[in-house]
Amino acid sequence: MERKMIEYTSLLQNYNLFKEEYEEAALRALRSGWYILGPELEKFEKDFAAYLGVKHCIGLNSGTDALILAIRALNIGVGDEVIVPAGTYIASVLGITENGATPVYVDTTEDTLLINPAKIEEAITDKTKAILPVHLYGQACDMTSIMDIAKRHNLPVIEDCAQCHGSKWKGVLTGTQGTLSCFSFYPTKPLGALGDAGCVCTNDDELADKVRMLRNYGSRIKYHNESIGRNSRLDEVQAAALSVGLSHLDECNEIRVKLAEKYLKGINNPKVKLPYTNPNATHVYHLFPVIVDDQKAFQDFLLSKGVKTQVHYPIPPFLAECYEGTDAGKGEEGKKLYSNAYYIATHEVSLPIYSGMSEEDIDEVIKVVNEF
Repeated sequence: MERKMIEYTSLLQNYNLFKEEYEEAALRALRSGWYILGPELEKFEKDFAAYLGVKHCIGLNSGTDALILAIRALNIGVGDEVIVPAGTYIASVLGITENGATPVYVDTTEDTLLINPAKIEEAITDKTKAILPVHLYGQACDMTSIMDIAKRHNLPVIEDCAQCHGSKWKGVLTGTQGTLSCFSFYPTKPLGALGDAGCVCTNDDELADKVRMLRNYGSRIKYHNESIGRNSRLDEVQAAALSVGLSHLDECNEIRVKLAEKYLKGINNPKVKLPYTNPNATHVYHLFPVIVDDQKAFQDFLLSKGVKTQVHYPIPPFLAECYEGTDAGKGEEGKKLYSNAYYIATHEVSLPIYSGMSEEDIDEVIKVVNEF
């Protein structure tokens, strides 16, 4: 009998949880005849802003564009520096380099795998124009320390919230403390669309107005282009789908938290380091990252037993081929400068965890991990 393969994730399983609602929403948007900057987007923007408790949500076509436009709205460009974790997905850094600015990397911590606040201040120069913390894996960064540093140096904070919809720091939702916050709604995220989507959130009226203008060719009035913008608009079908996802966000987060708790209680292999959550943080487990000595051997073993995994992220931005020979690329030196980030990149493996995953599959993953 062929062994059942446990997928790393299953968008279909998640979709099936609320299938009727998604299909009703999509058909409503399709039958409206209004597909760009319409009532579905207006509703989602209003509701997501209300969920976070902020004044403005501006829907965009991706989380990457959210980063690009947030940085552009702050007039950050050539000659400017933005502090960013050395261990993150490249999109966090692309938001900086797409504006002509330079990323200044800060190493991660060994325990949370997030940016180390104790190393931020030493990275600040007279060229620093913003701090960009990334709430990875579903866990919030130490926003108390980061906001204190930003306040001392009069720097804006841009929160990258692509993986942490609904997570909290000291009871406060991520995406609400920074000057601007950037969300991705890529389908696998805690709040995912049925395609690419993203948004910028802020309490600053002027910045919100700038981002709205930038997403629509740099214009407030059609054919009157005040700035060099781009076409980055969250369409009506995706907005309708996101409204469904938002209504179930806390529910789905709780599902993943319970699955994670099973992992935390059931995995007892000393060769597998389980994720650590800061006592001040609320984790929503977008991912379940473990640390192992031999990344490839662990993945190969699990795959041989019918369990698929992923690595987040095998090539840190400072080693990315696209940045070789630029200020964003650090090469071999970067492996020493950002030793924790490099270690995580070469030892992290993410176990399957998603809304709709069965407890039977979780139990099987636990069994296989403990056999390694």
